[in-house]
Amino acid sequence: MADKGGNTAIFAALGANLGIAVLKFGAYLLTKSSSMLAESIHSLADTGNQILLLIGGKASRKKADKEHPFGHGQNRYIYAFLVSIVMFSLGGLFSLYEGWEKWHEPHAIESWAWVPIAVLVGSILLEGRSLLVASKEARTKRGRKSWFGFLRAAKSPELPVVMLEDSAAVTGLCLALVGVVMTVITGDGRWDAAGSGAIGVLLVVVAIFLAIEIKSLLVCESAGPEKERIIKEAVTSEDGIELIHLKTMHMGPEEILVAAKIAVGGSVDTLGLVDAINDAEARIRSELPEARLIYIEPDVYRENYVPQGPERDDGEGSNR
Repeated sequence: MADKGGNTAIFAALGANLGIAVLKFGAYLLTKSSSMLAESIHSLADTGNQILLLIGGKASRKKADKEHPFGHGQNRYIYAFLVSIVMFSLGGLFSLYEGWEKWHEPHAIESWAWVPIAVLVGSILLEGRSLLVASKEARTKRGRKSWFGFLRAAKSPELPVVMLEDSAAVTGLCLALVGVVMTVITGDGRWDAAGSGAIGVLLVVVAIFLAIEIKSLLVCESAGPEKERIIKEAVTSEDGIELIHLKTMHMGPEEILVAAKIAVGGSVDTLGLVDAINDAEARIRSELPEARLIYIEPDVYRENYVPQGPERDDGEGSNR
């Protein structure tokens, strides 16, 4: 079952972005500001992104079936990857295009100059509040990691996505505010175009970072060193059991597949072997509830056993 831990942050961001998008677009219609149009599209894209995250969370909670025996947990990764595409194209590339076009055909903000400034200041406050909600929710999960380390190591995509979106939004709003204020002061519309271009560069960079991190989760990322250490200790805590090799994979943010080969004494009978496997599975689940799918292959303990092919563990498991 998918974790709903990021939904508070998602709903906070959704409400903020939807309201802000309407205000920004109204300001654009009054002033024809390039930065305001770029920010309107940015907020509209962010609103769509939050809806995608909610859809992905709902899809991931479907029960396993014959066509999807391992469940639907990876839907959360797929929809988060779609968010990066939307941010890159609808947010980043559009802002770059708008900035380029208005740089070559600049025009000053001749009327309602106070409107975009007021909207941008209010938007900064609203987006800042949304960022604080996401940060507060993430603080309990990041532990001692730095914020950058948390963004890179997180297996649940929702909070990192919302935090990156909100951070980009606050930064983009500040860039837009500088562009609009300088355009009003100097009468030179190229400041407004530069603000739009800077927003585009920011969104493209954030989208690429997000896509790289989500792609890593989509291509069978492991449970990580700490969780694998817990699994190894759980397996080998029983006397007479050795771990030959271990493979793990995230089927979803809170669903880990564990595949292990264990070595037992040659004198163990069939019933004893079954009990050893069941006990090992129980110990793993007790220490790591996320280990929903566990497959353990038994083998006889042999000196100088060297795993071959897909069994190789690159030095991580016991070299038996």
